[in-house]
Amino acid sequence: MEYLPFVVLLCFSWVQFISNSAESSQQPFPTEKLLVLTVATQETDGYRRFMQSADYFNYTVKVLGMGEEWRGGDVGRSIGGGQKVRLLKEAMEGLSDQEDLVVLSVDSYDLIFAGGPEEILRKFQEANHKVLFAAEGLVWPDKRLQDKYPSVRSGKRFLNSGGIIGYAPYVTKIVEQWNLHENDDDQLFYTKIYLDPQQRESLNMTLDHKSQIFQNLNGAIDEVLLKFGTERVRVRNTVYDTLPVVVHGNANTKMYLNYLGNYIPNAWNYERGCGVCDHNMVDLSQLKEYPTVMVGVFIEQPTPFLSQFFQRLATLDYPKHKLNVFVHNNEVYHERHIQKFWEENKEVFNSFKVVGPEENLSQGEARNMGMGLCRKDPGCDYYLSMDADVMLTNRQTLKILIEQNRKIIGPLVTRHGKLWSNFWGALSLDGYYARSEDYIDIVQSKRVGVWNIPYMAHIYLIKGEVLRNELKERKHFVLEKLDPDMALCRHTRELTNHREKDSPNPETFHMLRVPKGIFMYITNRHEFGRLISTANFNTSHYNSDLWQIFENPMDWKEKYIHPNYTRIFTENYLEEPCPDVFWFPVFTERACDELVEEMEHYGSWSGGNHEDKRITGGYETVPTDDIHMKQIGYDKEWLHFIREFISPVTLKVFSGYYTKGYAVMNFVVKYTPGRQAYLRPHHDSSTFTINVALNSKGTDFQGGGCRFHRYNCSLDSPPPLSLSLQGGGCRFHRYNCSLDSPLPSLTLSLSLSLYLYSLSLSLSLSLSLSLSLFPGWRLSVPQV
Repeated sequence: MEYLPFVVLLCFSWVQFISNSAESSQQPFPTEKLLVLTVATQETDGYRRFMQSADYFNYTVKVLGMGEEWRGGDVGRSIGGGQKVRLLKEAMEGLSDQEDLVVLSVDSYDLIFAGGPEEILRKFQEANHKVLFAAEGLVWPDKRLQDKYPSVRSGKRFLNSGGIIGYAPYVTKIVEQWNLHENDDDQLFYTKIYLDPQQRESLNMTLDHKSQIFQNLNGAIDEVLLKFGTERVRVRNTVYDTLPVVVHGNANTKMYLNYLGNYIPNAWNYERGCGVCDHNMVDLSQLKEYPTVMVGVFIEQPTPFLSQFFQRLATLDYPKHKLNVFVHNNEVYHERHIQKFWEENKEVFNSFKVVGPEENLSQGEARNMGMGLCRKDPGCDYYLSMDADVMLTNRQTLKILIEQNRKIIGPLVTRHGKLWSNFWGALSLDGYYARSEDYIDIVQSKRVGVWNIPYMAHIYLIKGEVLRNELKERKHFVLEKLDPDMALCRHTRELTNHREKDSPNPETFHMLRVPKGIFMYITNRHEFGRLISTANFNTSHYNSDLWQIFENPMDWKEKYIHPNYTRIFTENYLEEPCPDVFWFPVFTERACDELVEEMEHYGSWSGGNHEDKRITGGYETVPTDDIHMKQIGYDKEWLHFIREFISPVTLKVFSGYYTKGYAVMNFVVKYTPGRQAYLRPHHDSSTFTINVALNSKGTDFQGGGCRFHRYNCSLDSPPPLSLSLQGGGCRFHRYNCSLDSPLPSLTLSLSLSLYLYSLSLSLSLSLSLSLSLFPGWRLSVPQV
């Protein structure tokens, strides 16, 4: 027993000596001893992304087969890829004698580097094998070979040929066995060599079971997460707690790889933002002349604010002689809007073509026609497709998209205050919407950049050369029963639903293929505009946009509320011409015109009699020749306008006073010499009175105005587009609508005393309405 401590100490020293000797014998590889070999016959978007990540880490890359015809079969659909082995065999012939050379053979179209040469060499050394294959959890292409694989306690069990790393002489011994056809399966070839116990031992081969180097995404999407660092972004395998160096989007995971590629390795992080957004940009200011653009406009359903859409199109900051316009209109309702735009701009643009509803084209056929106009014209550099529900508020949008220099790119536009946008961040297995992890942050501009996405609609820019090459087929918008925009995106990605041979669950597991791999991008680097809602748009009115105050409040405000309205609160932009009487801007000229047009279009004026069946009791004390807002279905919208835009002003000018902005009866009064030219002095059943100018005194009519007897104060019609508000209870007043000219006078009245004078008609208009401000409020009317 007394010799036991000595024996234990001796054994421990011997183990420590062996360990130190092993560590000293494995010196780090110099990075110049690593050569990356990849096969690419064309410079696709995926290839460029692969090379961009390789250049970032300073890999030495040799590309095999560039410019050759691909004869390796459709590896996205079934077996194939033998051409890659043949090219690798030829390349290794001159490298087989370099015993200290490490060769890394990887795919390029669907692969990204997440780490550098030093890391990959260190991990290869730690594996302590001569050849290391990537591993995955699914057997491909022959499930019958599953039982022949060696058992593993932990990790992925099956070989994937998308990643191979090994010493040059050993890799040569593997690939020199190739004697098959170009379209035979490369993975099956490597699998059979690996499953041969004798070769597996003699060539010292193993698999990267725990994704130390290679991360194959097929069947493993749920295992990976993005790991954000200060300089770059990694993928972390949460099952094995590893940081793979090579990320491979094999089989049906290419769209998920596109999502990861928006971050890895330096595309975007929290500290630096977008790291690649400025790569390969075009500076339009350095060009001798701007590119020619075909603009396709599509009006496929009744769309509010179409006049504003056309106005924004006409004011884009781009030479109009470089724009060719194609308009497809599927709605008879909009023909007058298009006719007006055509008459005003037919000589402005280089060309202008309109296809109307009489052509009876489907939406897909119309979009194919618009795109085809650019495809057939060699001078067409870009095709900009715009739906009529896109409101571009940024006049530089077209320039920004062109300068970003992507094959297909769209500006991010969203519905105001909502998460609804013109792109999807991910797709479900059946090809429809799925929310990506970063979707909300992109929509809310918490992450700003240029994003590779699987689906977009409403507005996008496509290079003309892409239409004449990769997308040269003419029917991209017609596919099965898909919407046209989804059909285009599927054609672009070459994404089809089918069951891949020997997939894990052939009855339910749909595989998606993307052989063309044209990347589509969305940019939110600038504020571009918004989408409007076309739902619930009732076209039965003469000016239907007036009813959009609920569905599209932002566009309603821009069209109908005066631009100086907000200055009331920021700059005290109002006047007080009489005690408790205030003037301030509220409506645009367009609002005045459309309100008058709507009433005249309805045309059923009451006649100004005391007997009135429309009101409770059937008797009007001070009758007017009017139309109630309820009669045209505008009562709810008008009350909302009062609450949103008038009530805040009352709170400002009458400090401490709050109104619910509720009017019992709203109506429009018409004054004409033959029907009603005068309204006797009276009290309004309201707490305050509002007058809004619709037209101009001296231009459209003579006379008009209002007199307040208590202060002996008379006012002419307020300035056009302005509104006067009188407070302090119901003032005793008289509306003077006598005419000094032969022109007829029209007054719109809503019981709260709101006067409107038409700007465009040769009529005097006033609008009056009465508000019940507090339940049980008792008005104290001055005695005169």
